[in-house]
Amino acid sequence: MLNSTQNNREIIANFGHNENDSGSVEVQVAFFTAKINALQNNHFVTHKKDFHSRKGLLYLVSQRRKLLNYLRKKNINRYTNLIDKLDLRH
Repeated sequence: MLNSTQNNREIIANFGHNENDSGSVEVQVAFFTAKINALQNNHFVTHKKDFHSRKGLLYLVSQRRKLLNYLRKKNINRYTNLIDKLDLRH
């Protein structure tokens, strides 16, 4: 499921600094990554010609990229840890 409460709690527990931390860069990037993966693995498999949702996917990727660039400038250690945890760079 794309935005279940249980999934959100798991993301906050894994990437947040505390249980109420939903605004840190790591948590936001993890939310974007979960949405991107759900769209790529579920939605676009069955709806290959849904170009409107594909535009939304590109927006999510762009937002995630901006947050990652910000985090890389501010704290390279947190950036590399997040990249490793989410397995974004191959």
